[in-house]
Amino acid sequence: MNKNYYAILMAGGVGSRFWPVSTTDFPKQFHDMLGAGETLIQKTFSRLAKLIPVENILILTNEKYNHIVLEQLPQVKQDQVLLEPAMRNTAPCILYASMKIKKQNPDAVMVVAPSDHWIEDEAAFTRNLQQCFDFCSAENALMTLGIQPTFPNTGFGYIEFDKTDNNAIKKVKQFREKPDYETAKSFLESGNFLWNGGIFIWSVKSITEAFEKFQPQMNALFNKGWNDYNTSAEKEFIAENYANAENVSIDYAVMENASNVYVLPATFDWNDLGTWGSLHEKLDKDSNHNAVVNAIVFLENASHNIIRSDTDKLIVIDGLTDYIIVDNKDTLLIYPKSKEQEIKGVVSQLKR
Repeated sequence: MNKNYYAILMAGGVGSRFWPVSTTDFPKQFHDMLGAGETLIQKTFSRLAKLIPVENILILTNEKYNHIVLEQLPQVKQDQVLLEPAMRNTAPCILYASMKIKKQNPDAVMVVAPSDHWIEDEAAFTRNLQQCFDFCSAENALMTLGIQPTFPNTGFGYIEFDKTDNNAIKKVKQFREKPDYETAKSFLESGNFLWNGGIFIWSVKSITEAFEKFQPQMNALFNKGWNDYNTSAEKEFIAENYANAENVSIDYAVMENASNVYVLPATFDWNDLGTWGSLHEKLDKDSNHNAVVNAIVFLENASHNIIRSDTDKLIVIDGLTDYIIVDNKDTLLIYPKSKEQEIKGVVSQLKR
């Protein structure tokens, strides 16, 4: 394995659209959402470990999830778990991890990957990642893996590339915000748009130079801790300074400003498992398109539902179509799939 290969695995999200299974105390990345025998973070870790030395995989997460990470990934040492003392979006945590890696290995190339996505063809993922690593080792490039769109999704950002570019790795023209339905349809028809799946690849040199150029304030903040990184003083520096970083995503902070951005259209299937509906797509279904997890069901006039229980409970349903039915400990959710984006808002109201 190449000792210059690193990964930053982002595992700090709350996944509130998967309530009531995913909660602030135990979010979706730590659940076996598909009944596959492994949690999402375990699946992602083992996928990355096919190409990247285990000791070079860093996990970025919130302090409150430290014990869960160590429990679910016993091959990881404490110093590989980077704890965010405050929620500050993706740019600050990526810069923090990048500086740690740069101090340890200035020749590193790295992938930044969410811990809660589902990729079935892991061999294709490894091939694509190797292609990106090769490119970023040779070029001053900021790369992303673009996902081939399968329908006009309005929940994702899009990456536009030059139609006339015949290279496998394409220069990015621009990033486009989440579109309305008609715009998303036009993106698909034009054929030179990909979903932004949030998987990034670059050399540690390229990304730290980009932060220096586009985020000088944030760069100066984290640079103050240079002598502390990878020492016993690091924890105290992060505790005192991390919360002072701007709350901004890597897309806004760097990718949308840089001119050396490239995309490789991915050849693997991908699902961001962002909602119950996206989970329904991945699960096995009966002849009426009902997906059932951990439940014994009796169904009449019921179709296109996702039904989940945390025990083998008997669930009887008559006359429901396109619903999310989740029975979880002390909560029962019965919610139309067409309104699944609103679950996040319901959770916020319940907290109040």
